[in-house]
Amino acid sequence: MKVLVSDSLHEAGIALLKDVADVEVATGLSNDELIKKIKDKDALLVRSATKVTSEVIKAAEKLKVIGRAGVGVDNIDLNAATKRGIVIVNSPTASSITVAEHTMGLMLSLARNIPFADSSIKSKKWEKKQFLGVELRGKTLGIIGIGRIGLEVSKKAKAFDMNVISYDPYISEKAIKKLGVEVSDFGSLLAKSDFITLHIPLTDETKHIINDEAISKMKKGVCIINCARGGVVDEAALLRGLESGKVGAAALDVFEVEPPFENPLLGHPRFLATPHLGASTEEAQRYASVIACEEVIKVLKNEPPKYAVNMPVFSQEVLDEVRDYLPLVENIGRFAVQLLDERITDVSITYCGKILELKDLSILTNALLKGLLTPILTEGVTLLNAPIVAKNREIGVTEGKREDSEKFQNMIVLNIKTDANGLEVKGSLLGEEARIVSVDGYGVDLVPRGNILLVKHEDRPGMIGKIATSLGEHDINIGAMQVGRKKVGGMQLMVLTVDSKISKEALAGIAKIGGIEKGSTVEL
Repeated sequence: MKVLVSDSLHEAGIALLKDVADVEVATGLSNDELIKKIKDKDALLVRSATKVTSEVIKAAEKLKVIGRAGVGVDNIDLNAATKRGIVIVNSPTASSITVAEHTMGLMLSLARNIPFADSSIKSKKWEKKQFLGVELRGKTLGIIGIGRIGLEVSKKAKAFDMNVISYDPYISEKAIKKLGVEVSDFGSLLAKSDFITLHIPLTDETKHIINDEAISKMKKGVCIINCARGGVVDEAALLRGLESGKVGAAALDVFEVEPPFENPLLGHPRFLATPHLGASTEEAQRYASVIACEEVIKVLKNEPPKYAVNMPVFSQEVLDEVRDYLPLVENIGRFAVQLLDERITDVSITYCGKILELKDLSILTNALLKGLLTPILTEGVTLLNAPIVAKNREIGVTEGKREDSEKFQNMIVLNIKTDANGLEVKGSLLGEEARIVSVDGYGVDLVPRGNILLVKHEDRPGMIGKIATSLGEHDINIGAMQVGRKKVGGMQLMVLTVDSKISKEALAGIAKIGGIEKGSTVEL
């Protein structure tokens, strides 16, 4: 077997590969050079530098697996690899400890003024009184996002005798309590915490989750740490908080624009910055290399990998049979989750009509769960691990079948229960086109693509015009519109596809219209 390593990997992983294969290490390759070298290779190992394009994959005549030493696979053409039956594996757990330790390092630095005191004494000043610090013992740490990294931070903070509370809108309270962490709502966490650390993905819902309004609800002198993603903290609002004294100190390892050389935060004396070092340790680099290489070896030996990113473990026969349905079910999940405001507790998927002729529906369930969970989780959700991710987060999943598919040849019904409410979404494959055909009992005919606005409002004259006018005031053009209702004089559901992204300001403008119950945006 032949393996190509085209990015710099820790030698510990490469050593494992050399025990089972002929390994060639060639970094800094151009696209043409990579195409030439990949022709006779069984496996390819990369980090983020190598771009594994569809051209590269097409040229790979023998390639069975691509290993990514790290989490993200944006540099790999997933669709092209999947069509060729090439397994893509990664190492999503490698940096959890490292990022958690970096978080604690920044927290201790803020608590004891370490970087500021260091700068002072190197300027030949002895300002001992000025740098009076605080103990972590007895302080409350608020963790926003309690995934793998957030949980590791919690463990370490408890070792310092801190009180730990957490907020995560996407994990059930039962799952959080199982982790031994106190559950909090967002407002209470802001009000109670002496230190706040973020460990969440950057999505439309989490962008600028720490903003002027959030900071106004915090304790005076709070310390804020972000080692997650640039953009979850509104940096202009953070600077205003520092200048007013509401925020006592802050540390960011990630920024909206990197490198942040023009960022005014860098000039504030109570601000600490590191250059995206969260995963930068010898151990994390070694683990990333070892895990990725171990996964590649499993595939080469025809053993099931633990961290597969795509689908080729399913037989080609199954893939060919369900291929047309995959975009439908994944988009049903992605569509539904963007309409939810609460934690998901249970998911029920019912397959109806002609779709029951398929031999294996499990891949469709996995694809729907992938669509449902990917937008809200930092961890890599794949067609292979989606059921496990759901189980680990205490989300119950049931699968059902029924012959009746209403007026459609085939139909998939997704029912979601949350902490407070629920949601039902129905979809169907009409010819080769995926459609959303019902949302909470309101009949629709929606192609799940692009920017979508859903508005639930009172059934009375003038509502359509008011909503359209409000969108026009924000320069948002309507591409298509439909309105459904269950009974005359009740509530209506208006569904609009628009030509541009719907801003929070535009959504707030619609919410001010009398008779509006709720407005939601979906991007697909």
